Amino acid sequence: MTEPVLYRWPPAAKFGRVVPKTRFYEHGNVRTALREKFVDDVQRVTWAYKLAESTVRLKGTDAVPEIQVFTVEAKGDDVSKDVLTAIDKAVHFPIIFEVLRGNEVRTVAAHKTLSGTAPKVGAYFTTPWLPGDATRSPLPAAIDLSALYEALLSALLPIVTRRGESLSEVADRMERATKLQREITALERKLRAEPQLNRKVELRRELKDRRAALAALV
Repeated sequence: MTEPVLYRWPPAAKFGRVVPKTRFYEHGNVRTALREKFVDDVQRVTWAYKLAESTVRLKGTDAVPEIQVFTVEAKGDDVSKDVLTAIDKAVHFPIIFEVLRGNEVRTVAAHKTLSGTAPKVGAYFTTPWLPGDATRSPLPAAIDLSALYEALLSALLPIVTRRGESLSEVADRMERATKLQREITALERKLRAEPQLNRKVELRRELKDRRAALAALV
């Protein structure tokens, strides 16, 4: 993983519009639990910046016509992934989130595919919490908005992108790694509780296979 970084968003791209929380769940079949998470987790959502050809002088593409930057102010310690996903699915553009709590901030985003009527949102990647007044870096150099989006997301990945690997491929790889890690944790728990020797041997073999598969991914 690269050194965590906060970006200095271009002043020309500043949008600064507060979006009512209800906009993200007032339409459609939204679970009551998700509505409650918005109420409990979120103080305010601000559409902070719009990265577009007119604001950053980078041409949009079919995959990434614009990039939006949303700041989400937490009421407590954090904002749940379910809340971020609901916002992501409601906005038909890629989003980079800055989640704020007190004097700290973290950058978080998921690889988002716009094909079809509803955007497909992948796994979320994040920086650790950083001081809100930390020095910000200029945006990565890019030839268009697709390249900029890939560079912004790549800075959040906990692993290094392999040669020739696309961003969607590395996101899929990380999702598989996360699933394997959950399986390993469950097997380790079963192994500790298993009294039968023959079953322990079987569980150890399964653990070895899962750990080898995980090592190959990361």
